[in-house]
Amino acid sequence: MPKLIIDNIAVEVPAGTSVLEAAKRVGIWIPHFCYHPALGSVGACRLCAMRFLEGPVNGIQMSCMIPAQDGMVVSTTDDDAASMRRMVIEWLMLNHPHDCPVCDEGGECLLQDYTVAGGHGIRRYRGKKRTHMNQYLGPYIEHEMNRCIQCYRCARFYQEYAGGNDFGVMGSAARVYFGRFTEGELQSPFSGNLADICPTGVFTDKTARFRARYWDYDMAPSVCPHCSLGCNTIPAARYRELLKTMARRNEAVNGWFICDRGRFSNALVNAPARPRVPLVDGREENWDEALDALTRRLGELAELHGHGSLAIVGSPRLSLEGGILLGRLARAAKAGFICHFTAAEEEARTAAAVSLLAGNRSASMDDVRKADCVAILDCDLLEEAPMMMLAVRQAWRKGAPVFLVGEHAPLEQALAVSIEAIQLSYIEEAPLGIFESPVIICGTKHNPPGAIGMLARAEAKTACLLPAPNAFAAGLLSEEEGGTSLAAAISTGRVKGIIAFEADIPPELPADVPLLAAADWRQTEAVKRAQIVLPTAAWVEMDGTSVNNEGRAQRFKQVMHPGLPIKGLDPALHPPRVHRKMPPGGDVRPAWRVMAALIERLGGERIDEPLTGRWERLRDLDPESEGESMP
Repeated sequence: MPKLIIDNIAVEVPAGTSVLEAAKRVGIWIPHFCYHPALGSVGACRLCAMRFLEGPVNGIQMSCMIPAQDGMVVSTTDDDAASMRRMVIEWLMLNHPHDCPVCDEGGECLLQDYTVAGGHGIRRYRGKKRTHMNQYLGPYIEHEMNRCIQCYRCARFYQEYAGGNDFGVMGSAARVYFGRFTEGELQSPFSGNLADICPTGVFTDKTARFRARYWDYDMAPSVCPHCSLGCNTIPAARYRELLKTMARRNEAVNGWFICDRGRFSNALVNAPARPRVPLVDGREENWDEALDALTRRLGELAELHGHGSLAIVGSPRLSLEGGILLGRLARAAKAGFICHFTAAEEEARTAAAVSLLAGNRSASMDDVRKADCVAILDCDLLEEAPMMMLAVRQAWRKGAPVFLVGEHAPLEQALAVSIEAIQLSYIEEAPLGIFESPVIICGTKHNPPGAIGMLARAEAKTACLLPAPNAFAAGLLSEEEGGTSLAAAISTGRVKGIIAFEADIPPELPADVPLLAAADWRQTEAVKRAQIVLPTAAWVEMDGTSVNNEGRAQRFKQVMHPGLPIKGLDPALHPPRVHRKMPPGGDVRPAWRVMAALIERLGGERIDEPLTGRWERLRDLDPESEGESMP
């Protein structure tokens, strides 16, 4: 490992590490725009200048382009290097519109930070500024080309990293333009990352435009709930409204980026019509009255039909805490059925996937990015888990062949990220055995349990795409507790009552069930039909744990307080001069707390912490860590 000295601090780094990254390791931050750890170095912005005093390289050089080598002595404070950085900032600012007061990037803008840090505070240029026309890039990304400093991050990400071909760089010299040949909606399913990767305000999140500054946001580390991959995110909220979602780095999972589905799916959380108050037969009640009413009706149900007539139904949407308490509630209520899944096939396929991934067979997205061969078996990644397709592209860029196996693995998914894939009919046709680190990506939407189980014979790690964010944990718990699917329970003819916790129940299933209670934060069909509705907290309104498709447990933290968003709030709900201890619609509870309250009313013990026993070690899991694999 090379050893070098930076500002009189000795540092040892792995071979291939740039001097810029070596400086970061000892707490020395050098301004840079074009360099990004996921994209590498191009030396385009000329801002990371250092003076190389001794060693194989001498003089002022761009530190992002120079690999660390033995014997190097480097100064970041050298007068000539500091002067160069100031001049670079000054020429970058020549044509900038200086519109920070109205720019959505204000407060999180690297150009602001580096301009101040570089000592450039007096404007000397009095000439005419270069100006550009902006483009319409769709409903999600705002374009303001006049703020561009030509760092090339956007084009490198969009074309090279994400494989998009409808956006890029045009022109030359002072006429360089980043956009499309003709304006229109960006086609890449990862286009939202332009807002994160741009170091200035050229690309900003249009859905949160003019809503808040960076320091106004309520933020916390979270996990995306829109597929089973468990990508790490930073949701940003203000005034009880989820305004936008940003990517959070986790090298083992999503790396630096997230997909547009995870970034722009905020509508359900902010929906005024979502369940926000307990309802009993359509009447608003407080929590005690609603829980007492449900307890009474459970007693009446047991008298009429016996204790085994009740089904406690959860879903793979539930947090791990909710899934754990589902079985305890079923025992307290003497229910006949514990259902972590609604459909029998979904349960069987998830069980097969969980069994397959036991031991060391599970592949993370990082494994996919590093694979030397990838086989995609009967799944459309852009539909089931878009970020997995982005991981496949990184493997392909490094030379890994990509095989699309089966009729449900369409070629369009590869073309969307500019991958040249080979189509096969059967997995046996893929020459996995000749590669050192092959990965099979298997969908559970079309593959039957038997086909999933047979992958245990393959000489490759496997990544299974599961139907919902916490399906892995639901599969584990269902197997441990002897659970069944709701469809199978109803087919016995014994189910006369259902309590559904964040379960998406098809309308036809409980058609003739006398008692239906639903606890959810979505306005589902079950909520619309239920006699008793108990509003639960969305994932951004609570702390919890999620287990992704590879069995990696990750903690997420509460981002915002629940309640109706102030924007669009009905004045009747918020009259003047009325002071409330709780905002309108803010009296919702995490699903596991609703279960805990029911367990206590049914004669069980008080539950303040659901993560006990084998799960206790997850209590102190750092939400900023890479997570912990389940046994």
